[in-house]
Amino acid sequence: MMKAKVPRRKFLYLAMGAATLPAISRIAWSQTYPSRPVRIIVGFAAGGAPDTIGRLMAQWLSERLGQQLVMDNRPGAGSNIATEAVVRAPADGYTLLLATVSNAINATLYDKLNFNFIRDIAPVASLIRGPGVMVVNPSFPAKTIPEFIAYAKANPGKINMASAGPGSTPHLYGELFKMMAGVDLLHVPYRSQPQVLTDLIGGQVQVTFDPIVNSIEHIRAGRLRALAVTTANRSQLLPDIPAIGEFLPGYDASAWHGICAPRNTPTELVELLNRQINIGLADSKMKTRIADLGYQAYATSSAEFAKFIDEETEKWAKIVKLSGAKPE
Repeated sequence: MMKAKVPRRKFLYLAMGAATLPAISRIAWSQTYPSRPVRIIVGFAAGGAPDTIGRLMAQWLSERLGQQLVMDNRPGAGSNIATEAVVRAPADGYTLLLATVSNAINATLYDKLNFNFIRDIAPVASLIRGPGVMVVNPSFPAKTIPEFIAYAKANPGKINMASAGPGSTPHLYGELFKMMAGVDLLHVPYRSQPQVLTDLIGGQVQVTFDPIVNSIEHIRAGRLRALAVTTANRSQLLPDIPAIGEFLPGYDASAWHGICAPRNTPTELVELLNRQINIGLADSKMKTRIADLGYQAYATSSAEFAKFIDEETEKWAKIVKLSGAKPE
């Protein structure tokens, strides 16, 4: 049987043309995206902070892209149900995840997950960062972080540190503080953070690390005393309150939200979404609405967001292991 001979130069041209077909089709596809509604799956109930931030950005993107982006709330298992739904979805840009710091924590907190967050998710863009605040009952003797640390060292294991449960962000913010300050606080887990605030105001517990948006009105009314915010810098909401990092250099614990997609989502779609999200985060009205919710717009490239997620996952893995936290 005779084999057709193809000149080497012509063969190379044909091979190069075949190799570029997938790239060309992906570019053409991204130019028509989205051609139908896009779902943003969030692992928390409607009305919570992740849902509210997600809806703000969904509305912006709907107007910019000419298709509806709809929120799909799937609470449960610390947001793992929502994450797995996105991991299993087609990598076509029509199913996105509203990711939070919980995803970075859950990577270590849960022994058996049906996915690997770092491996199975494509980071698209960050949205916001927001501080927590270390608050005590007004009757507590310490009025500053140095005074609190000194009191805690003089009374090891006698200060009740309340949280919304093992592995919750208030719990781990506190564990990070304990580790860096070298103090022994007794962790008292509750079912929810509102219950924590009720008992903190009532004097049943002494300290918690709370999302600033939850406790700011109590602070302003004098029902709670703020010792410091948990982010590296001071918060515009409480400009007179120092950051823990001013006393414990390197301490930085913040809430964050961002958009992710299934692994292998075409780069062209990831970058298109990243550009549009960052345009939204630069909009003055969007910044104001985010600030009103107690957060700060936080724009990054997709690569920067991926690096940030890696760093957060590594940081919280150490704290989860040291604390011995297990999900309830």
